[in-house]
Amino acid sequence: MDSPHPLSLVPYRGGSMDPKENDPTLAKLQSACSDLKKLLHSSADMESSLEKMDTNFDAFQETLSEVSRRVAPLQSVAIAAKTLDTRINRAVSPALVVLESFKLSESLQRKLLLLTSELSSKDAPKKRLKALIKYVDCVDKLNDAISSISLECEPAIQKLQEVVEFLSRTRATDQFRTHRLRETLITLKALYETELESMRFDGLLDEALLNLQDEYEGILQQLRHRNIGELQGDVTAEMEACDLGTHLEVELLRRISETLAANDCLDICIDIFVKVRYRRAAKALMRLNPDYLRTYTPDEIDNMEWENLESATALWIQHFELAVKKVLVSEKKLCKQVLSGTMEGLIWTECFVKIADKIMAVFFRFGEGVARSSKEPQKLFKLLDMFDSLEKLKTQISEIFDGEAGSDICSRFRELTKLLVHATSKVFWEFGLQIEGNQDGFPPPQDASVPKLVRYAINYLKYLASESYSAPMAKVLRTEQIWKAGVLSQPESDENLLKDAISSIMEAIQRNVESKKSRYRDKILSHVFAMNTYWYIYMRSRNSELGKLVGDQWMKKKCKIVAEESAYMYQKQAWGALVKLLEEEDLSGHRNKESTGAVIRGKMEAFLDSFDEISNRQRTSYIIPDADLRMQLRGATVKLVVTAYTEFLTSYSYFLPPKSYLPPDSFQEMVGQLFNGGHRVSNRFYKDRTAGDYSASGEIKPFPRSRSNASDDKS
Repeated sequence: MDSPHPLSLVPYRGGSMDPKENDPTLAKLQSACSDLKKLLHSSADMESSLEKMDTNFDAFQETLSEVSRRVAPLQSVAIAAKTLDTRINRAVSPALVVLESFKLSESLQRKLLLLTSELSSKDAPKKRLKALIKYVDCVDKLNDAISSISLECEPAIQKLQEVVEFLSRTRATDQFRTHRLRETLITLKALYETELESMRFDGLLDEALLNLQDEYEGILQQLRHRNIGELQGDVTAEMEACDLGTHLEVELLRRISETLAANDCLDICIDIFVKVRYRRAAKALMRLNPDYLRTYTPDEIDNMEWENLESATALWIQHFELAVKKVLVSEKKLCKQVLSGTMEGLIWTECFVKIADKIMAVFFRFGEGVARSSKEPQKLFKLLDMFDSLEKLKTQISEIFDGEAGSDICSRFRELTKLLVHATSKVFWEFGLQIEGNQDGFPPPQDASVPKLVRYAINYLKYLASESYSAPMAKVLRTEQIWKAGVLSQPESDENLLKDAISSIMEAIQRNVESKKSRYRDKILSHVFAMNTYWYIYMRSRNSELGKLVGDQWMKKKCKIVAEESAYMYQKQAWGALVKLLEEEDLSGHRNKESTGAVIRGKMEAFLDSFDEISNRQRTSYIIPDADLRMQLRGATVKLVVTAYTEFLTSYSYFLPPKSYLPPDSFQEMVGQLFNGGHRVSNRFYKDRTAGDYSASGEIKPFPRSRSNASDDKS
């Protein structure tokens, strides 16, 4: 029972209202009291509602607990089903990717067949090359698809195998699903074991690779060396390497090389490249007609005619330079452009060396054969030409055959250079020994002319001292000296080395001349021989590179002065005795004119007889080939003999019959004709002593006997 509200105990008094009833405070209190009553009634209602709600919530909670107990097994089954579904999807997804790759490969194979038919219809070279690039792209994509299948198929099979085994063991799903998965596994295995191998090795990919190999070889065959034959004999032509193919051709070759390498055909690719490019390079050089290279052994070279050997070495130098600077440089450039992207650029240098090796070997063996052949003097200049050409090519050889791959070729190049240095040096020094030992096998010339050996040797040394050969010969001498003395030695300058070497040969020539001179029994003839020979040496050497190298002082001291002394001795011994026959003597012992006249006539007769003898010997035994020397001797002899003859006639002509002697001018003409030309004088000048007068003109100069270094006469 509810307790009464406190306000309900206040007694109500009716009647008139108290004056205080109009008080606003009381009104407010009454209103607040009314509101509190309402609030209390609402709270009581709410409390009743909460009690009912609490009862309902307890009932609902009991219901939920019951439902939870009944739903828990179904939730576990759902989680297990979701897990199984995820596992199956993980196994099936790789298989789906493999199937997509199979579809892609089939699409690419159809495209490849279409491109193959297009290639057969393309005739224009440029269009065909572009079509081939598309063909290579398709082959690359097909190879990538097959490679993808190869990589992904086995893991997919393994995952399917695991799922099928799991479902069969646990029976986590229905038999229908397990059966379908098992059939999928069997099909995928069959594709992997049969179709994949067929696609890679027996299918369109294999056929496409074979086609690419043929196209590769065909394009390489088309890349030719241009204008090789035109360069032969053209010394001014620049031997610069050029591109063997267009950008499109080179790019296609590079793509094919990379495609073949990616499909395990690298060995075939290299074999095709080396074989074709070697044949092309060799064929280009064969246009130069290098038949001389067939002869390369030392014995075969010794049996060659000198003209043929001279021509062969000149061609070898030109062809070797052309092969290195143009053909092989172009081949190296092509190798790098085509094969540098294969195997990280490790094989292209070896391929180039394989191409160059046989070509270089042919040139090397000819050069080695020449260097090892007999050491004849005339080979010196050919050996120097070959050595000089190798020196000029040394930098290019080092650049072209750099790295380990080209070490063998560089080594053989150095060996050939070494052989040429030894051969050149040996030929030079053996030539000096031949001169020293007088091994020409001929006696001294019977007409006192210059020996062939001396002529040959002087011209030989002049040629050697020329600008073309002095530098290579000096380098040979310096190289040999370094090899003998060691790298740390300090060799002489090139000029001094060459000067000493040539001076030693000149001294050997001098000893050879003196040896021949001593073999003459006729002393006059020996003087003519020495005069001719030393004058020839001097005149041929002066104002030349040989004379400058040996030195003007040496030439004058060893040759010019000796020739002048020999000329003086010839004049003294040949003509001095003749002049003595006309020397005046004391005629006081003769009492009368007749006896004096007899003596004078006897002197003239003896003079003319002796003159005939000397003239005959001059005509038959002596020869003075040098015109300048002949003129000097003529002037000196005319002055010596004709002057004495003229003075004798001036003094004693009245003792002589008018027709018993020649007039001075005719006699001068006769003496002069003895020195007319380099050969014997015609007999038409030796008529009867009473022949008519001959006119003569020209300045007469005495032949000096001097050791001074006078100024040279003009030759």
